[in-house]
Amino acid sequence: MPPATGRATARSWLVWLAAVTVYLLAVFHRTSFGVAGLQAAERFGVGAAALGTFTVLQVGVYAAMQIPTGVLVDRYGPRRVLTVAVLVLGAGQLLLGVAHSYGLGLLARGVLGLGDALTFVSVLRLVAAHFPGRQYALLTSFTAAVGYIGNLAATVPLSLVLRSAGWTPTFLAVGAITVLYTLVVTLRVRDVPAGEQPPVREAVRPRELAHQVAEAWRTPGTRLGFWVHFSTMFAPNALTLLWGVPWLVQGQGQSMATASALLTVFVFGSMAGGPLLGGVIGRHPSLRMPLVGGYIGGAALIWAVLLSWPGQVPVAVLVPAFAFLALGGPASMIGFALARDYNPLSRVGTATGVVNVGGFVATTIAALAVGVLLQWTGGSFRISLLAIVAILALGTSRMLVWWRRTRAQLFLAEARGEELPVRITRRRWDAALPETPIVAA
Repeated sequence: MPPATGRATARSWLVWLAAVTVYLLAVFHRTSFGVAGLQAAERFGVGAAALGTFTVLQVGVYAAMQIPTGVLVDRYGPRRVLTVAVLVLGAGQLLLGVAHSYGLGLLARGVLGLGDALTFVSVLRLVAAHFPGRQYALLTSFTAAVGYIGNLAATVPLSLVLRSAGWTPTFLAVGAITVLYTLVVTLRVRDVPAGEQPPVREAVRPRELAHQVAEAWRTPGTRLGFWVHFSTMFAPNALTLLWGVPWLVQGQGQSMATASALLTVFVFGSMAGGPLLGGVIGRHPSLRMPLVGGYIGGAALIWAVLLSWPGQVPVAVLVPAFAFLALGGPASMIGFALARDYNPLSRVGTATGVVNVGGFVATTIAALAVGVLLQWTGGSFRISLLAIVAILALGTSRMLVWWRRTRAQLFLAEARGEELPVRITRRRWDAALPETPIVAA
C-alpha cells in the first residue's frame, strides 16, 4: 500500500532505484541477442529458422511466467523474487558465454527468459508499496524508460565490445557483473516502507488461482488490454530482439555499425515517448484507445512503405520510421491501465499478468514466423517481414472486437449508476450486451 504520509521518502526512491536497475539489467540481457545474432549463427552453425528459435524460447518462457510471477511476488515478496531474478539472469549469461552447441545456447537463453520474467512485476509491486497511488503511472513510465537504457547498452556498446573482446569474454563479464549485483538487492531493497509491517503472506491454492485467472480473462477490459498489448509492442520487439540487425545488414546492405546505431532509434524513441504518452493518458484517459488506433494505423502505413520501397531503404526514411514504431512500447502500457480500471483491486495483479502475456506471445510468433519464412524463401526479408503485417492485422481485428464489447459494458455500468473509469459517447455502432460475463473469444 502507498506510504501513509502520501509522499514517498528518500528511502523509497533508493529502493526503487536499486530495483529498477535489476529491470535495466534484464532488458539488457533480453535484447543482447539483437546485435549478437549473426555471431550466434556462426558460433552455433545454424540458419535463420534455428536462430529465431533462440528468441522464441526466451520470450516464450517470459510470457509463460508472467502469471506465476505475480503469484510468487504475492507469496514471497518482491525483494526475494528480484534476488532470484538477478542470480538467474547472471547464470544465463555465464552459460551462454561458454556454450558452443546449439542445445546449450538454447538452454542459456531459456534461463535468461526465466530471470527476465521475474523482474517487471516485482518492480511494479515495489512501486505500489512505496509510492502514493497518484504517482503510480508516472513511476511505471520511469521504470519503462530506465529499461530502455538497458536496451541502449545492448546496441552499439555491446556490439563494439563483442567485436573487440569476442563472444566468451563479453558474456562472461556481463554475467559476472549481474551476479554481483545480488549484493545491492539484498542490502537496499525492502518490500515495504520503513516503519510498516510486511504483509502476512498466505499460500495460494491452485483452484483459487485458476478461478482468479479465469475471472480476469472473462472481463472485457482485460481482454481489450491483452489485444492492445499484443498489437502494439511486438514489432519493435521482433526487430530489437533478433531480426533488426540481420535485416539491415543482409537485407539492406548496411554495415554492422550503422545497423546497431539505427536500433538505438527504438531506444530513444521509447524513452522520449513513454513519459510523454503516460502524461497525456493520465490527464485524458478517454484518449487511450484513439492513441492506440493512431499508432496502429501509422505502423501499418510505415510497414507498407518499408516493404514496398524499391531497393535499399534510405537511412533518412529508416530513422523516422523506427522512431514511430518505437512508440509501440509506450502504447502497450495502455493495456495495463485498462487492466487496472476494469478489474477489482484484488484481481489487478492477475489481470496485469494476463495483459503482459499478449505482447510477448505476439513477439514469439513473429520471431518464429520471420525465421521460418526466411528459410523457405532463401533469405527474402521483403516477403518474410510480411509476417509482422499479418500479426498486426490479427491483433487489430481482435482488439476492435473487444473494444466494442468493453464499451457496451461501460454503458451497462453507466445505466446502473456506477462510477466509470472513463466517459465515452455512445455511437451508432455501439451495441448493448446482456449483463452476463463474456466468455467467447
